Amino acid sequence: MIPDQMNRQHSVIDLHCDLLAYLQSTPGSDPFEKGKIGCSFPALAEGKVALQVLAIFTMTKKGSSQSALQQSLIFKNLVADYQDRLALVKHADDLDLQSSKNRIGILAAIENASGFCEEEDSLDDGFRKLEEIISNTEKVLYISLTHHAENRFGGGNYSSAGLKEDGKVLLDYIDGKNIAIDFSHTSDALAFDILDYHTNKGLDIPLIASHSNYREVFDHPRNLPDVLAKEIITRKGLIGINFLRAFLNDQDSNAMYDHINHGLKLGGAESICFGADYFDTAGHPNQSAKPFYFEWQDDASCYPSILDKLSGLITPELVGAISHKNVVDFIRRIWA
Repeated sequence: MIPDQMNRQHSVIDLHCDLLAYLQSTPGSDPFEKGKIGCSFPALAEGKVALQVLAIFTMTKKGSSQSALQQSLIFKNLVADYQDRLALVKHADDLDLQSSKNRIGILAAIENASGFCEEEDSLDDGFRKLEEIISNTEKVLYISLTHHAENRFGGGNYSSAGLKEDGKVLLDYIDGKNIAIDFSHTSDALAFDILDYHTNKGLDIPLIASHSNYREVFDHPRNLPDVLAKEIITRKGLIGINFLRAFLNDQDSNAMYDHINHGLKLGGAESICFGADYFDTAGHPNQSAKPFYFEWQDDASCYPSILDKLSGLITPELVGAISHKNVVDFIRRIWA
């Protein structure tokens, strides 16, 4: 269900933002107020974003599952309260880029499995809460096992732990459910353990890195080493370019194009997309990291400028693939 003004070659699909966490943690916040968060709905509309994936994000701590449940209810209420402006994407047909509906598509995901299964929960209770989140949102595109830190499922990107037994049980649980597993916050050990387990058990689980760049271009543990990026590409997954300066190159405002070019060199013409990772910068505990984004990329209205520059660097077909077609093809395939 793609807004009418977005029925152009360069409509955009973005795989990751933290709007739900912002709305949940900031009383009185308004998703239609531009300037408070980079993924406000007016900014998305200006950027011609046809589909925005809204992550349900929690840290690994006591109470995380209650926070995630509240975010799933916020998602549900957004769909109910703004039917004239938002459209829930839950079927492949909803991705029709020729739709005349003047609405922005939204779809949920889960960033950190601690959001439905805390450290002391039973797995059965955790899976019950996962199903409650799925019921509230009607569809979940992907789940990441971890965030920055280690949890019961495995190691986050700032840890060295691999895949734990509970992580294996979770992978078995989502096998065949058309929910992708997200590598954007895995430790390297967890990532390779997931790949091994995925292969050895023949799991039917799509693979993505929803908001990650390339470590070969900029050395950061949140970025993908080439061997992992190639595995995701080979397995027909997606890699969403992250807009944060800390992961692009905090000194080079054009580094995004270096990451895109590197992904293309790795064979990712059908895998590269966007995962901007807009979040509540005012609420971030490390304010010394400001500005979190380069000024011209600090909200979703920047997409036309990004695509205009890309048009001078790569073919129109590749621009369309990166802006939306790769994600459309991926979702059609896994939801078929």
